[in-house]
Amino acid sequence: MTKNPSARLALKEDRNTIDWLNPDYYDEAALNEEMLRVFDVCHGCRQCLNLCNSFPNLFDLIDDTEGMEVDEVATADYKKVVDDCYLCDLCYSAKCPYVPPNPLGIDFPHLMLRAKATYLRKDSLPPSERLLSSTDTIGKLAGIPVLTETINVVSQWKPVKFLSSHTLGIHEDAWIPKLATKTFSQIKEPSAKLVVVDGRRTPGKVAIFATCYINYHEPGIGIDLIKVLEHNQIPWITAEREVCCGMPKLEQGDLEAVDRLKRINIPHLAELARQGFAIMSPVPSCTLMFKQEIPLMHPLDDDVLAVKEAFWDPFEYLLARYEDSLMKLDFCRGLGKIAYHAPCHGRVQNIDNATEKVLRLISDTEIHITKRCTGHAGTYGIKKNSHKIAMKIGYPVSRAIHGQQPNFVSSDCPLGGHHIAQGIQEKFDSIVNVQHPISLLAIAYGLRDRED
Repeated sequence: MTKNPSARLALKEDRNTIDWLNPDYYDEAALNEEMLRVFDVCHGCRQCLNLCNSFPNLFDLIDDTEGMEVDEVATADYKKVVDDCYLCDLCYSAKCPYVPPNPLGIDFPHLMLRAKATYLRKDSLPPSERLLSSTDTIGKLAGIPVLTETINVVSQWKPVKFLSSHTLGIHEDAWIPKLATKTFSQIKEPSAKLVVVDGRRTPGKVAIFATCYINYHEPGIGIDLIKVLEHNQIPWITAEREVCCGMPKLEQGDLEAVDRLKRINIPHLAELARQGFAIMSPVPSCTLMFKQEIPLMHPLDDDVLAVKEAFWDPFEYLLARYEDSLMKLDFCRGLGKIAYHAPCHGRVQNIDNATEKVLRLISDTEIHITKRCTGHAGTYGIKKNSHKIAMKIGYPVSRAIHGQQPNFVSSDCPLGGHHIAQGIQEKFDSIVNVQHPISLLAIAYGLRDRED
């Protein structure tokens, strides 16, 4: 727990809780009435037109009616708006002038979440959709000798991609992360004996919530995080009984599945929080689940609130260590030009551009920051019905970053970084070096090679 929690920037505290245990939450007539009210406000504002595809869909539906009014849109067409919301949260956090405490109390993403949950109770998800969001099930194939290598090779074959498109709903052109030949849990090494040094705001020991993506797909990011922590003499452990944070299930409106995962994760994490660990994950979406979404679903759960208070973004933590004069600045190499993308789920946490500020501490390093959404949004970016839309949303980011001709492309969201790289390759036939910011920090410290 922080010694001075008020010193940390907070998420918006006026946000209404997610009333998912109330049967009225799933009342379709009440839902449609609320969507009509909110859509009417959005119709008169239109500030969010350049975000996800939900808003163009909504405004096209309205503009195509005879009177160009919201109440002329068929309620059955509301689903066209709901399906293209991937809960990036930017409309709420960065655009909408009518969020609480404004009397209109607009919360567009959580209204879309309510709609997804209501539709899910009426019509269950196809098996392919359920599988895509079951990251632990898919991840169990990682780290198995021979099998992992075989899957990674075969999955790139065109006939297999065609089959995946028809059975799993994965777009044939979508970039898919490979399975790790060894998972993070298989290759992490015990920390050396380090002395706990608490900062003014930061606990001096860290518990790493690795996330499904790091554990099963890019464990090197987790290893780089360990290297950076140990270089800064910060003891660490891992959250051993970790399962998926629940974000993929949340994006589908499967709140019961989110709750099941919460019941596994929270007790152990709460114990770590009460032992004084700073808990952190290298993926912003996972961090957001524990800092915002799960607390809004369980606002009176003391364990959930303890975890919320103890959870940190890695660079938020490192920036606080720097401000307490506890972060080492013995960088041995500059990184040249970095095209850094600030992901949506990092921005909405209100962590004061922490990644950018820490990377700017490295000498001979130039940071160019982009704050526009890449459009990947987890499963949305790979699904057959939405991949092309996701690429269209992300192309302006890819175009801007290609124009910078950087040495590295970096995003705290690993999927977002690769989505940018795919856009650059498709539009400009150019290959870029994608590195997570924590890996860039490890390179600057001389803890790993530039191409590892």
